[in-house]
Amino acid sequence: MTTGLLDDLGLEIPILQAPMAGVATPAMAAAVSNAGGLGGLGLGASTPEAAHRVILETQALTSRPFNVNLFCHAPAVRDSTRERRWIERARPLFDSFDATAPETLKDIYTSFRTSDAMLEVLLATRPAVVSFHFGLPRPAQIEALRQAGCRLIATATSLAEARQIAASGLDAVVAQGWAAGGHRGVFDPSAPDEQRSTQALTRELVREIALPVIAAGGLMDGADIQQALTWGATAAQLGTAFIGCPESAADEAYRARLASRADTVMTSAISGRPARCLVNRFTAWAEDAALGDIAPYPCAYDLGKALNAAAKARGESGFGAQWAGTGASRATDLAAGELVQRLEAQRQAASRHDRA
Repeated sequence: MTTGLLDDLGLEIPILQAPMAGVATPAMAAAVSNAGGLGGLGLGASTPEAAHRVILETQALTSRPFNVNLFCHAPAVRDSTRERRWIERARPLFDSFDATAPETLKDIYTSFRTSDAMLEVLLATRPAVVSFHFGLPRPAQIEALRQAGCRLIATATSLAEARQIAASGLDAVVAQGWAAGGHRGVFDPSAPDEQRSTQALTRELVREIALPVIAAGGLMDGADIQQALTWGATAAQLGTAFIGCPESAADEAYRARLASRADTVMTSAISGRPARCLVNRFTAWAEDAALGDIAPYPCAYDLGKALNAAAKARGESGFGAQWAGTGASRATDLAAGELVQRLEAQRQAASRHDRA
């Protein structure tokens, strides 16, 4: 089973590039896939039209498999009083940048669970792998994608979520440890988060779930990848390691913050869902914000994006969603394909050392 998934996809290297929305690009995904790994596109924040365009662009750059990732979050439970309080809390910041705070917030991302148009894009383009974050698609969507020949993967942060993934008939599970950058894949953000380490979660899922397990969270080099394989993982998924690549869509402020070796913090303030971010002015401003005061996802993100735009217009770069995992200080700026080759060389060296 461990080698079956890699063999089925024709992967030569047990590395998945995390499909980071806003960072991953067709050039990045294609470079990783062409180097023998599995590139990824984060399209959860995209319209169906934009997603269709990006998938076709990637298919023009590589004939190898790549992964398309979508969000399966529950629709926001709107609370106008709570949202208004969140706007008012941020208003002094907007004022400091000579900008006007929004009067209302929008539900800016459509969940794949409710998007027949996005499903039609996938059925028309048939990416080799489709993955899901924040939950699972409807059974009919899963069946349609399986009939189209797509391999299906979903993120789990706990054994309970992994069991739901297995019961839904998917092909593999990403074990997302607490160290991972970006959004936690928790199905229910209002429920307690077990905050399992990547090692502990991977080992548990390998033991309890009859699916290939892909380890994710805090993995930055080939030795880390090899270690994950010793836990029983089929492969490792890395995201932060690719942010500094020239193919990345990360802006200069994001790259500079990554290069500064800043610490990371888990915060819900930027988007309304817990996500690991480089410590910056946004995370500092939100340190004392109670979870009950933050607008729901993705409405909080509407405000966060507006605040970042206002700040950047005044030359302030510290209000971006600068997602990164705990291994951020070890990031490089190598080209994506070169990075994959280096990671695999390091992994093989670590494997030889383990056998010696």
